[in-house]
Amino acid sequence: MIEVKDLRKSFEDVEVLKGLSTTFETGKINLVIGQSGSGKTVFLKCLLNVFNPTSGSILFDGRDLVKMGREEREEIRSEIGTVFQGSALFDSMTVEENISFPLDMFTNLTFTEKRKRVKEVIGSVHLENANKKFPSEISGGMQKRVAIARAIVNNPRYLFCDEPNSGLDPNTAIVIDDLIREITEEYNTTTIINTHDMNSVLTIGEKIVYLRKGVKEWEGNKDIIIHTENQHLIDFVYSSALFKQVRATMLQNNETTLKGNNNVEIS
Repeated sequence: MIEVKDLRKSFEDVEVLKGLSTTFETGKINLVIGQSGSGKTVFLKCLLNVFNPTSGSILFDGRDLVKMGREEREEIRSEIGTVFQGSALFDSMTVEENISFPLDMFTNLTFTEKRKRVKEVIGSVHLENANKKFPSEISGGMQKRVAIARAIVNNPRYLFCDEPNSGLDPNTAIVIDDLIREITEEYNTTTIINTHDMNSVLTIGEKIVYLRKGVKEWEGNKDIIIHTENQHLIDFVYSSALFKQVRATMLQNNETTLKGNNNVEIS
């Protein structure tokens, strides 16, 4: 679990994050959404210790990242897996070598132990036939799966994903969403995803935090987001004509179901 309390971040005279407080639960998909300039990226970088907050607390299972010394922060960092927006794979390394990189850098495992662990995560992301290929030889969706495998190879307690569906076709994006959900459940990670993908919001958003101008304006989940009365959130999530129609249909179906339940006679 990650708890954020009254988090603020300023750059010179500009306050980007304005007292954010929320909780990201273990074993669930936590999404951070909002328009460009809402503070999502700065928020994520504070959680990842790329930026030092101006004030506030970030508790990783009770351990306050803000108050830690360098060694303690390094320990937290070793428990984090990160999936970058552009996958950030090494072009000169094979799929196997890319996935093994964190093990080479941060563990004292033997060669045999590394090979065993890499084989396990390659199976988890369904890339058994691509282990000897280079990034240029596989599709964008497969590259994302390699990035996910590399992020989880060290068995992280916390998994951060920055726009994991960026640049993918809708079908592949669904595959990636399902994969992240499976991994979150299997490894019981605290997973936080920074996303613009509304399909992800409506299908895997077990916890959703909506930021606007550096403020948490709404939080909830995929099941209640259609009922929100926050107009800014409605305009953001249901910005297209298709999503507006989807929301209207879902609301109508819910209303019909409720009416049907109210008309049931109990004998």
